[in-house]
Amino acid sequence: MISPYNKNLLDLNTVNIGYGLSIILSGVNLHINKGEIVALLGTNGMGKSTLMRTVAGLMPLLQGTITFHGEVINGLTTEQIVRLGLALVPQGKLLFPTMTVIDNLRLGAYHLRGKSAKREIEEAFATVFKVFPVLKERRKQRAGNLSGGQQQMLAIGRGLMSCPQLLLLDEPSTGLAPFLVLELMDTLAILREESEVAILLAEQNAEAALKIADRGYVLGGGRVMIEGSCQQLIESDMVKLVYLGKVV
Repeated sequence: MISPYNKNLLDLNTVNIGYGLSIILSGVNLHINKGEIVALLGTNGMGKSTLMRTVAGLMPLLQGTITFHGEVINGLTTEQIVRLGLALVPQGKLLFPTMTVIDNLRLGAYHLRGKSAKREIEEAFATVFKVFPVLKERRKQRAGNLSGGQQQMLAIGRGLMSCPQLLLLDEPSTGLAPFLVLELMDTLAILREESEVAILLAEQNAEAALKIADRGYVLGGGRVMIEGSCQQLIESDMVKLVYLGKVV
């Protein structure tokens, strides 16, 4: 799939990420264009979540720069980054199980204030309910009573309530049955078409992610090992062997 958009939304330039003296990722260069779905692939422990958390302002950057819409965002707080239009949906959903679906969604719009807030929140609800109609049907139910797949929809919907231009999804298929993974990926493709939100999709399930993404990056050994179009990654011997389970 060729993205019709060509304006860079996010740029990571020679980024080093880690904890103290321990460097987890080194020399990472990554970009996302407006409206793209970009897959971030890697086995467990390769730094996908660490990269996501750093972009979202939850971890400090050791070296390099992260720019969003051309503005340097490393050093900003997470709330400031959310206000700029970037939202993280963390691995594990992190919902409030005793609260209703609608109240969990409202938490995603906590930063929207001012005269236009009511309209923005209404538009965000309309987008979420259009993409995830089951959430509208179950809006008065407790989040903890939803199925695993519905809880993942709710987590993504909460991220959408901040009206982001870029959504970071950290391992959204974790714990889902195979048929639900396919359903989720189809829904993400629809989400991109409906809202034009760009998505950075961190996944161990490379096959599912590459079916809907425009491009991808593969993390390994503390760096970006391969980058390219989805077709290039699918044809890579390393990706075939490690991520797709195919003998080369």
